[in-house]
Amino acid sequence: MAKKDPYAALRYREFNIFLLLRFAMVFAWSMQFVVIEWEVYSLTKDPLSLGLIGLMEVIPAVSLALFAGHVVDQKEKRNLLFQCLFGFSVISIGLFLLTWPVFTDSLATHTILYSIYFFVFLGGIVRAFMGPTIFSLFALIVPKKVYPNAATWSSSVWQMGAVLGPALAGFSIKWIGVHWSMCLIFGFSLVALISLSQIATKPILNPKLGENVFKSLREGVKFVFQTKVILGALTLDMIAVLFGGAVALLPVFAQDILNVGAEGFGILRAAPAVGALLMMFTSAYFPLHKKAGLKLLAAVFGFGVCMIVFGLSTIFWLSVLALFASGITDGISMIIRQTILQLKTPDHMRGRVASVNSMFVGSSNELGAFESGITAKLMGTAAAVVFGGSMTLITVLTTGALLPKLRKLNIEEDLEENT
Repeated sequence: MAKKDPYAALRYREFNIFLLLRFAMVFAWSMQFVVIEWEVYSLTKDPLSLGLIGLMEVIPAVSLALFAGHVVDQKEKRNLLFQCLFGFSVISIGLFLLTWPVFTDSLATHTILYSIYFFVFLGGIVRAFMGPTIFSLFALIVPKKVYPNAATWSSSVWQMGAVLGPALAGFSIKWIGVHWSMCLIFGFSLVALISLSQIATKPILNPKLGENVFKSLREGVKFVFQTKVILGALTLDMIAVLFGGAVALLPVFAQDILNVGAEGFGILRAAPAVGALLMMFTSAYFPLHKKAGLKLLAAVFGFGVCMIVFGLSTIFWLSVLALFASGITDGISMIIRQTILQLKTPDHMRGRVASVNSMFVGSSNELGAFESGITAKLMGTAAAVVFGGSMTLITVLTTGALLPKLRKLNIEEDLEENT
C-alpha cells in the first residue's frame, strides 16, 4: 500500500527537514547563478562570457567528481553536507562583496570579472561533493520501499527552488539590485545550514572502508558502465542537456531579441521550472513507473522539439510557452532517471554512482552553457538553440535504437522486488 500512497515519504520527519534544506539550497544556488549571469553579461555584453561561467564551474566539478564520490562513500554524509553548505556560504559572501559598489568602485572591470569566475570555480569544487552527498543522504532517510515517492517529492522541491530562485532573481535585480540580491542568497544558505542541523548523523554503510582510492573509483565506474539501464539514462540526458539547453543564452534573448528586460528575464528563466514542478506534483498521484523507458525517450524528444520552437520564436509569450513545455518534459525525465538511480544502486556505492551522474548530467548543464556560448558566437543565438534542439532529437532516436533494455524498462518490476 505504501507505494500507492502519494504522501508516503512525507510521513518521515527527517525527510521533511531534508526537503526544506534542499529547497533552500537549490533556491540559493539557482538564484545566485542567474544573478551572476546577469551581472557578467551586463559587464561584457558578450554571449561567450556566459559560456565561460559554465566552463569555470564544470572544470572542477568534472575533475573532482570521481574522487568526491569515493570520499562520500567513505565519510559520514550529514557532516560532509554541512561542510559543503558552509563552503557555499563563503562563496556567496565573496560574490556579495564583488557586487558591492563600495568594494568594487576602485577595481577595473576585468578584475571584477575574473574574480567572479574564480568564485564560480570554487563553487564547482563544492558542487563536486554536494551532489553525491545529497544523493547518499537521501537513501539513509527513507526506506527503499518509498524511494520512488521520495524521489518525486525531492525532485518537486528541487524544481520549486529552481522556479522561485530564478524568478525572484529577475525581479530582485530590478527592485533591489544585484548586490542586495546576493545578500538574500546568503540568507537562504543559512536556512539550509540550520535545517541540516536538525538531521541526525547517519551510519556509513560501506563494507570497504579504507579501500584504495583508485580501486574504489574503478569499481564505481565499472558498475555504471555495466548497468546498461543506468548508462543509457545518463547518456541520453547528458547529450540532450549538452546540446538542447537554452538557459545560458536567456540574458541575450531577454535583452537583445525579445526586449523584455529584467522582469521578462525572470519569467523566461522560471518558465521551465514551473512546467517541471507541475509535472512532478502530478506524478505523485499518477506515477510514471509503467513503460518508464518509452516515457523517458518520449520526454527527451519532446524537450528537443520545445527548444527548436523557442529558438525560432520572436514572440515573448510563445517563447514562455515553449520553455514551460520543455519543463514538463524535463520533469518527466528527471523523475524517471532519479528513480532508476535510487533503485539500481547498492548502498555502499551511492557516492560513486552519484558522482558519475554529476559528470554525465549535472556538469552537462555547464558544458551546455559553454557550447551554447560558442555556437551563439559562431552562428547566432537563435540558430544555436535550433541546432541544439535538432541534436537532441537525433540523440533520442539513436539511443532508443541502440539500447533496447532502456526502451523496454518497466520500473514496476523493481518496485515489486523491493517491497
